[in-house]
Amino acid sequence: MSKIKEELQKRILVLDGAMGTMLQQYNFTEEDFRGERFKDYPSSLKGNNDLLSLTQPKAIAEIHAKYFEAGADIVETNTFSGTTIAMADYDMEDLVYELNFESAKIAKQVADKFTKANPNKPRFVAGSIGPTNKTASLSPDVNRPEYRAITFNELRMAYKQQVEALIDGGVDILLVETIFDTLNAKAALFAIEEVKEDRNIDIPIMVSGTITDASGRTLSGQTVEAFLTSISHIPLLSVGFNCALGAQQLKPYLQRLSNETEFYTSAHPNAGLPNAFGEYDESPKQMQHYIEDYLKDGIINIIGGCCGTSPAHIKAIADVAKNYKPRIPSLIPSL
Repeated sequence: MSKIKEELQKRILVLDGAMGTMLQQYNFTEEDFRGERFKDYPSSLKGNNDLLSLTQPKAIAEIHAKYFEAGADIVETNTFSGTTIAMADYDMEDLVYELNFESAKIAKQVADKFTKANPNKPRFVAGSIGPTNKTASLSPDVNRPEYRAITFNELRMAYKQQVEALIDGGVDILLVETIFDTLNAKAALFAIEEVKEDRNIDIPIMVSGTITDASGRTLSGQTVEAFLTSISHIPLLSVGFNCALGAQQLKPYLQRLSNETEFYTSAHPNAGLPNAFGEYDESPKQMQHYIEDYLKDGIINIIGGCCGTSPAHIKAIADVAKNYKPRIPSLIPSL
């Protein structure tokens, strides 16, 4: 905890870019996803990116290394869908602990190698905790507004299992990210607090929400300020936004967040908005230009990229971030 806080006081930290964008370049087939171990598995496995930590660990390690080489201080584990809830799509609930543990271990080994090579620039691993594919606040059935596909308690139990495995695998930070429903996030935060208490440990927590459209709200209807109020009872390392919007569109919401919080702030926006084919066209240079506005205005402590971003984007961001001082929170909470 103290190590990352020390670094945050010195400089703006750079988070990695998109794992999925990088994996697409490998063009893995169904057979590649299965590997030897799952070659006779009854479900289709293509698209289960978290599984690649078991079947293609070399590719995952390579991606982490590329982001560190580009200048990232923090990489995220390949565990965005690492809960029993999300893994139910592939009938792989039983593998959740192993998927998270191995993903954390791979990332930590790469981070340690880079830290050893340059001890003045320590590298960190953030355990990626995604939102799951279910929402606790909204009904998926328009004709049954009272119906919920998942309960708070089911989410809490699923997240607890993921958190324990990530910690066992050696992560330095827990990152609850791409939050579209704050109730889901509160279940994750509750689970983290339980694990911290059970093990008598402290671990930094980053929280990153998603503004889903031009209304400036999360999918479950919260404004920036309401979202912040909902999660600020937990002693967080940082709070921020990622995904859904590009750096240019995200800026006003980050500005509001920065004005209102005493936590460090983070952002990992997409490479612009998706085009008609769902692809992201914003070049590293364009993204660098928009992110420099964040830096000039002093609204950010941790900056990276989400959908469509590659090591080239992260290098462009890292190159400009080193020229600016980090945002100074008005009152840094005692963690």
